[in-house]
Amino acid sequence: MEEPDLLNRDPQELNSHVKVAFEDVLGEPESARSIDCIWINSYKCFTCGKNCMYKFLSTICGICIALDWGCEFAFVAFCHVWCCTPGMRCYSLNLDILQKCWGTCLNCFLFPLCEACSVCFSKTPFMSK
Repeated sequence: MEEPDLLNRDPQELNSHVKVAFEDVLGEPESARSIDCIWINSYKCFTCGKNCMYKFLSTICGICIALDWGCEFAFVAFCHVWCCTPGMRCYSLNLDILQKCWGTCLNCFLFPLCEACSVCFSKTPFMSK
């Protein structure tokens, strides 16, 4: 089994939409500014709180949720391998026969009719000399 990449944990950028930084949430306009030490410590508290809470929740729930999603995707794969793909193959085989029958009927009945009509309409009496 391949080991996970510990440096790049989102190589497909599946969760780029949840990258939340302090600047994305809080911002002070020029006209309303807090003391610099308040702003600096607010940044530290926000970042620390976000990181600690994420680590706490992932520690408590991460393994169970990963196991649940692993089982879910295993079930989806099972359904596709044993139900969906064979069912679609059977459906495709049956439609292939229907397509051949339909094509034969069109070639036997509709094609000669269309060809006869094209001959009739291509020779108009008023155009001949």
